[in-house]
Amino acid sequence: MKKIFLISIILLLFSTFATAQVNLNFGSDSPMRKMQMAEIAISNFYVDDVDEQKVVEDAIRGMLKNLDPHSTYTDAKETKAMNEPLQGDFEGIGVQFNIIDDTLVVVQTIINGPSEKVGIAPGDRIVMVDDTLIAGVKMNRIDIMKRLRGVKGTKVKLGIIRRGVKGMLNFVVTRAKIPVHTINAAYIIRPGIGYVRLESFGIKTHEEFMQAIDKLKQQGMQRLILDLQDNGGGFLEAAVRIANEFLQDNDMIVYTEGRRVPRQDFKARGNGRLKDIPVYVLVNELSASAAEIVSGAIMDNDRGAVIGRRTFGKGLVQRPFELPDGSMIRLTVAHYYIPSGRCIQKPYKKGDKGDYDMDLENRLKHGELTNPDSIHFADSLKFYTVRKHRPVYGGGGVMPDYFVPLDTTKFTSFHRKLMAKNLIMDAFLKYVDNNRKALKKNYKTFEAFVANYELPVSLTNQIIAEAKKQKIEPKDTNELNQTLAYMRHQLKSLVARDLWDMNEYFRIWNEQNDIVQKALDVIEADKKK
Repeated sequence: MKKIFLISIILLLFSTFATAQVNLNFGSDSPMRKMQMAEIAISNFYVDDVDEQKVVEDAIRGMLKNLDPHSTYTDAKETKAMNEPLQGDFEGIGVQFNIIDDTLVVVQTIINGPSEKVGIAPGDRIVMVDDTLIAGVKMNRIDIMKRLRGVKGTKVKLGIIRRGVKGMLNFVVTRAKIPVHTINAAYIIRPGIGYVRLESFGIKTHEEFMQAIDKLKQQGMQRLILDLQDNGGGFLEAAVRIANEFLQDNDMIVYTEGRRVPRQDFKARGNGRLKDIPVYVLVNELSASAAEIVSGAIMDNDRGAVIGRRTFGKGLVQRPFELPDGSMIRLTVAHYYIPSGRCIQKPYKKGDKGDYDMDLENRLKHGELTNPDSIHFADSLKFYTVRKHRPVYGGGGVMPDYFVPLDTTKFTSFHRKLMAKNLIMDAFLKYVDNNRKALKKNYKTFEAFVANYELPVSLTNQIIAEAKKQKIEPKDTNELNQTLAYMRHQLKSLVARDLWDMNEYFRIWNEQNDIVQKALDVIEADKKK
């Protein structure tokens, strides 16, 4: 077992670095030999039984722990779950669902998906999967998903309870490929202004993005807002392909360089279809990695405006090392540098992941998220953009051209407590579940919903009353009123999402999003120039 594992690691290293010079020393005094002997001693002589697989996994995690914050190990199950959202599709029954009172409730069925084809509808409660009861047994979401998903072409029997129908209905669903979209929304936000929000950068992101762009152009788009707020990144290739659409031939997009990895440049090919469209990129403190590559390429090439708050600062390049059992090591091998020469990565101490994870909280505490005057950059961090030679600064993340402070008066402490206890979402899910048919009947179109729907006061009263029971109360009337205004907008957006999709959610939500509204102001100012 140990020899097989060691040989597998050796083969992995040789295959991964086929073109690189790697010194593999397995002599009696080598660290690799030392680690192997320790594992042999533990597995053969330790006083109690040991799980050899866990011993090895713990050793790998221990080695990575003292490196940078983004070098990680994931077991086979974790690796599959992590990669799935970026692969473009998965295999399953094609439903979106929520858990209400320990019961799976179908929110939507995928259009032309396997569940819709057999007649499953929003509001249905899936209580049985094959012969297993999943309702009222406190089964977690992951275990439920494992039972619903499966290989394309396989069948699963579902027992369903439907409002107004006595007894349990049985459906046999044939699993199929279900698309995973990385674009949350694409619509004309103002006359001539297109809006696209990317959730992440996956295999099919560029294809989805260009399809959305074509539709927006047909609707008269002359300027584009590219929203990368909360976008945690994804595939480098996807980011490069998106950035390429905006840049001129041979413009630098990003380059990577590491101790044992030679510099690699990624440049625009000059075939982009958006080279003449003014672009405004939206970012915040949760925009990371691939999102920082795109925003950095746009800014450093003086191609468009970046609006929002300083990005996360994730500029470390991970190379995946697949292990024989399906597990994976993602090892940092290089840094990302955007065209001005700035490294995206924020500072860190090796082995000190706790301090690294506290970075965003420290930014808020020190005032960076709310006050641009609190941000100071040393002259040593000064760089210059490619075309206009504007000063820009390194030190981690991308600092936008237009800073938009986090408005802590909107998202009050009271509201954060309501969210933390899940009181808003619990009340919302029950409200929509009880009123879905009436809502669909009363609002045939999204436009009618936007113009006429008013959130019932009883819903917000219910949330406030439940909070009081749990000893969660606003500090004063002013905080209560601010919370209610924000919460009503939030809930109306969520109802729209439930009745239609994420596109409609953002069409409502963006009307109070400060960064989006700032972009619209900047565009109007640009039009007058």
